[in-house]
Amino acid sequence: MPKSLTRAQLAPGTEAMETVAPAVDLVLGASACCLACVFTNPLEVVKTRLQLQGELQARGTYPRPYRGFVASVAAVVRADGLCGLQKGLAAGLLYQGLMNGVRFYFYSLACQAGLTQQPGGTVVAGAVAGALGAFVGSPAYLVKTQLQAQTVAAMAVGHQHHHQVGTVTPQRSLGWSVLGALETIWRQQGLAGLWRGVGGAVPRVTVGSAAQLATFASAKAWVQERQVLEGWVERSSRGRQPVLSPQWLPEDSWLVALAGGMISSIAVVAVMTPFDVVSTRLYNQPVDGAGRGQLYGGLTDCLVKIWRQEGPLALYKGLGPAYLRLGPHTILSMLFWDELRKLARRGQHQGT
Repeated sequence: MPKSLTRAQLAPGTEAMETVAPAVDLVLGASACCLACVFTNPLEVVKTRLQLQGELQARGTYPRPYRGFVASVAAVVRADGLCGLQKGLAAGLLYQGLMNGVRFYFYSLACQAGLTQQPGGTVVAGAVAGALGAFVGSPAYLVKTQLQAQTVAAMAVGHQHHHQVGTVTPQRSLGWSVLGALETIWRQQGLAGLWRGVGGAVPRVTVGSAAQLATFASAKAWVQERQVLEGWVERSSRGRQPVLSPQWLPEDSWLVALAGGMISSIAVVAVMTPFDVVSTRLYNQPVDGAGRGQLYGGLTDCLVKIWRQEGPLALYKGLGPAYLRLGPHTILSMLFWDELRKLARRGQHQGT
């Protein structure tokens, strides 16, 4: 029996986890998602603006400086320059490193413990790992959202926090604005203020991580199974017998991971977008002197207000850019992660 069929018969998500240490997966997962973030951050800027546009206003009653993906990209460039498409990049990289490092570490631990071999195990492991990662990375996501929403008054949507951004100089690194924003929030709202909005972030990443890791593992296993097809028959003296067909993708090809990531991205966007809209609103809302949100009391309150005042379709605001951002990010991060893990396993085998 070909090797690819043997691997496909393993429980989804377990085939490669057994040979990569959780600490290695922490580094590889964080690196893969940071690399994907560099490519998808401009889409995140556009998505954030679209999700904040018309906040708590009935449809058709507010100005729309951002209309569709292409026009929104042009609007961001006109308002903030070409570099405006990379607003919040440092905060985004910090968030991806923290959140996904923790997420892949705990997912790897769950795989080593055999949880993913149980029915529904990949969903549970992905959800728990995502919740932990979202909690750890929440302060970075808070700053990222506020920096990406920040623009000139004529193009502003949502609350403007007016963090000092400045330009990159020898004295000011790319992360200067991130540290400055974190310090400002900490001084004004205390330590708890850095985790404001985490109630929306944890469900967002919980459902997204469960969908991403479970569907990626299953989709990749499905593609590997299709590597060996029993569709051909040949006539012989013993009658008609099934014969294995040739593989339509090379053994261990990166195209397998790419196909799995493409399938996974659809599931991620479908379940994650409503939570993504809510999370953006909770992170960007203004706060009072006690650090309480002035627009929303939490996840449920935000969902109800959006539904009643903007309509149910508002929960999918920015769906096009959301897919253009979450889709490629899922595809790239899963592809980079899978390929980096292959390199790590080869290094381990060469070392032994």
